[in-house]
Amino acid sequence: MTKPSTLRIGSYNIQKCVGLDFRRQPQRIMQVLHGMQAEIVVLQEADKRLPPRPAALPHFMLDEAGWQIVDLGGAGSLGWHGNAVIWRGDHIKVRQTGHHDLPGLEPRGAVRVEFDTQIGPLRVMGMHLGLLPASRRQQITHIRHCDASLEQMPTVWAGDFNEWSRQPVLDNLAPEMHFLPPVPSYPAAQPLGALDRIALGYGVEAADHGVHGERPAHIASDHLPIWADLRRMV
Repeated sequence: MTKPSTLRIGSYNIQKCVGLDFRRQPQRIMQVLHGMQAEIVVLQEADKRLPPRPAALPHFMLDEAGWQIVDLGGAGSLGWHGNAVIWRGDHIKVRQTGHHDLPGLEPRGAVRVEFDTQIGPLRVMGMHLGLLPASRRQQITHIRHCDASLEQMPTVWAGDFNEWSRQPVLDNLAPEMHFLPPVPSYPAAQPLGALDRIALGYGVEAADHGVHGERPAHIASDHLPIWADLRRMV
């Protein structure tokens, strides 16, 4: 459990709640979310693919477990472009939300939520980047420009970056962001690739970070969730 001076953020590609056994079982995703002990979680593939893109993880399950869902404007969806943000705890409040269309051959997007938290104001950018290297480079550059146009605030980028390279390819495109050391999160049964990443900007640092591999995370999705315990820089 996080200390009062820290805040745990997680990122999880839930693959529309379809596990490695090809069964759609949202309750397994809920078990994993509970085990992560995070206060804010960025989700990818949170909605079904075809319009009107209904939520793959039912709203009522999150409600019953005490999670709040950030309203990102998708009627019936959990998020926007499959990206969603959930949080829990009376000490966290949503200030403002937004989303950004991302360039590239595939339709991709990023979501933005600004919170008041126990470690102060925090901007969370959630994203699921493209499969093509050129698209990922364009998307990181676009997100960086979007971020720079906003009021300066401690910032976290989190999501499925789809980058297999062990070299700091994306890191070099956003030198003002500190990408946490990669931890293998894909495929869930035998993680090899650090596709899921967290990057920290101005005013915030990680006291600890890692990957959550406790059961049933090994089968609930094709990705394992990652997490970081954040604190304000002094």
